[in-house]
Amino acid sequence: MNNQNKISSDSKIATAGLIFEEPVVFELGSPGRKAYSLPACDVPEIELETLLPADEIRGPIKELPELSELDVVRHYTRLSQWNFSIDTNFYPLGSCTMKYNPKINETLARLPGFAGHHPISSDDDSQGSLQLMFELQECLKEISGMDHVSLQPAAGAQGEFAGMLMIQAYHAAQGNPRKKVLLPDSAHGTNPASATLCGYKSVQIPSNSEGLIDIDKLEAFMDEETAAIMLTNPNTLGMFEKDILKITEIVHRKGGLVYCDGANLNAVMGIVKMGQMGIDVLHINLHKTFSTPHGGGGPGAGPVCIKNILEPYLPKPVVEKKGHKYILNYDRPESVGKLKVFNGNFGMLLRAYVYIRTLGPEGILEAAQSAVLNANYIRAKLKDTFHLPFTGASLHECVFNDKGQGITTMDFAKELIDHGFHPPTVYFPLIVKGALMIEPTETESKETLDMFIEAMKSIAKKGQEDPESFHDAPRLPKVSRPDEARAARQPILRWGGC
Repeated sequence: MNNQNKISSDSKIATAGLIFEEPVVFELGSPGRKAYSLPACDVPEIELETLLPADEIRGPIKELPELSELDVVRHYTRLSQWNFSIDTNFYPLGSCTMKYNPKINETLARLPGFAGHHPISSDDDSQGSLQLMFELQECLKEISGMDHVSLQPAAGAQGEFAGMLMIQAYHAAQGNPRKKVLLPDSAHGTNPASATLCGYKSVQIPSNSEGLIDIDKLEAFMDEETAAIMLTNPNTLGMFEKDILKITEIVHRKGGLVYCDGANLNAVMGIVKMGQMGIDVLHINLHKTFSTPHGGGGPGAGPVCIKNILEPYLPKPVVEKKGHKYILNYDRPESVGKLKVFNGNFGMLLRAYVYIRTLGPEGILEAAQSAVLNANYIRAKLKDTFHLPFTGASLHECVFNDKGQGITTMDFAKELIDHGFHPPTVYFPLIVKGALMIEPTETESKETLDMFIEAMKSIAKKGQEDPESFHDAPRLPKVSRPDEARAARQPILRWGGC
């Protein structure tokens, strides 16, 4: 067992308590231990070889751990206590909205009628689930100002891909498939990836001195070979594209379409509607903006919202209401196809539905206003300590960098861990050298924000006085400062050859 240890600082910081050294599960247990008991088989036993070909039968698995129930529970409980989670502390990650997931969402997602509903049940046996999906579509249409919604995409990136597939289908139907997609240089990396998957060449538009899309360069790049522009509004600097109406008019004038990455919708929901800005396609990250924090690998949900001109190409099936009955409509001959084996990550859809219905229109607006207020509070408190490369108005996040600090952005990130805070997003967007992207979201209290601000200022002060002391940070967690380049190039993904 480790001894309790502390690190002195000018601010409140984390304390490493009594933490067991926990081996991997393969090193635990003894032969013959079991965490389960099964009743005797009450049907005749049949040799597996009579049912399956030999090459489809798995052989014995060597070295599997044998543990008691208590061994299993203690092992995974201890590991969970090493994790940094939204239930224990503050996530200031920028552009990936990590927020508190209301517990009522979890309670309702576990209702047997939803949790036990088989995904290939007939429409007649799925009316409650289909009604929920239909009503969620209507909510998202109202919030976004778009005309139609598909709930199928299992993440924001898949929502992007679905949107670009529909844009591609639209241009093909016009007799001009087109070849290029325009992207601001501040775009999320998934944007050019989605365009490339659809066979388009990505053309980057440099940002202007304000960190926004350069209208003159857009005019020069936009032509009849360009299928669409993929933009984010607010953008990855946390700034609203104030010329959005000019941007969409320029693209539409040449027959192109406008795709909007909805990753930052939490800053403007209830305030503006994307459909009224000339946006043709919008994906929404339900797992970002409408609860269900997406750390730990998901699952996610990235519904794609479209205007009427793209309706024939929606992924199938589409959830529709016919009279008093809800159905999944597969009869869509121009559809881009099915994106997922089943109809999206239903548990995530359910959580988002509960979140929206719980807040209502007034709560949705207040959430956006609070997200903007919290980000601007941090910006105002830190602007005299950190360099702000773009000084225009911020919405839901603020982007500083390490200029003049004496230590690097990575040093700040690692030292923050010892202060009990998850690091913010670092080195993104790429147009800001040494970026520190901070997004508090709407759910954090002033007290939490003040502690974070105090920690940032304390680290900056220490960085000026003793920059060499940061090389071994963090010192309190179970894992300190690994060789990240080696970890990426030589990952150890298996234990003992199992």
